[in-house]
Amino acid sequence: MTAFSNLPLQAMLPLGAYDLVELRRAIQRSGQRLLEADCAPCRDGPAVCAAIAAGFALAKPFGADLQVLLACLIELSPGDADPPGFVVLLQHLPECPGYSRQDREALLDVFRDAGDHFFDADVAFRVFYSVNRVSEIPA
Repeated sequence: MTAFSNLPLQAMLPLGAYDLVELRRAIQRSGQRLLEADCAPCRDGPAVCAAIAAGFALAKPFGADLQVLLACLIELSPGDADPPGFVVLLQHLPECPGYSRQDREALLDVFRDAGDHFFDADVAFRVFYSVNRVSEIPA
């Protein structure tokens, strides 16, 4: 039994409901591949995509094209864990004038679609995310 055994193989979960230190320990024990991006400094879609590309060390640049991001995600290898899988940590997704709730939902839909792809391949794909509500863009 693993720390993730009580979670579905494909899940989109709020990070705030979990202790990040304990979650990291569980990820390490599971052997599943960690994909992590911290979007704290981001204030628009291109910056969020750049943070994801850098954090995930994606080989193919995708700019702000979410369909290309999806293609990059489904090309990733889950490694040798048993069961194989990914744990995605998307921290501090912005909600601000330059990046709306709809923008965030469109991004999360890409991760849901990736989860559907990996479901068909019997690969776990769990996404934990947090939102950073920013009232204005810094000058």
